[in-house]
Amino acid sequence: MKLARLIVAAALVGSAALAHALDIKPYSADALANAEKAGQPVALHFRADWCPTCRAQDKALQSLKAEKGLDITVLSVNYDTEKDMKRRFKISSQSTLVVLKGDKESARLVGDTSSLNIMMALKSAL
Repeated sequence: MKLARLIVAAALVGSAALAHALDIKPYSADALANAEKAGQPVALHFRADWCPTCRAQDKALQSLKAEKGLDITVLSVNYDTEKDMKRRFKISSQSTLVVLKGDKESARLVGDTSSLNIMMALKSAL
């Protein structure tokens, strides 16, 4: 009986940890609108597949998935095709990360590949 309770407790702790973790997914207008309406933190990563700096940022973001308490969604925005988004957020360069808390910008990084700097920018919305 005790073993069963321990297994259930471990599963609950594990699922709670997953619920509060960095989530990276493709941009969609609905995902952004829902986060803004709910006042949830979200980051927009304006990236291009051809961009080596963007790929380095991708690696840095992936490394932050294990960071405890980093409960934020990163939406990958296609720099080449999402022209309206680029205008809305005044983006002039790929490899730009815009961090939002609701509809307010809390941080912006351009060309920064430092995991520490990216983490600090993401935490600015928490």
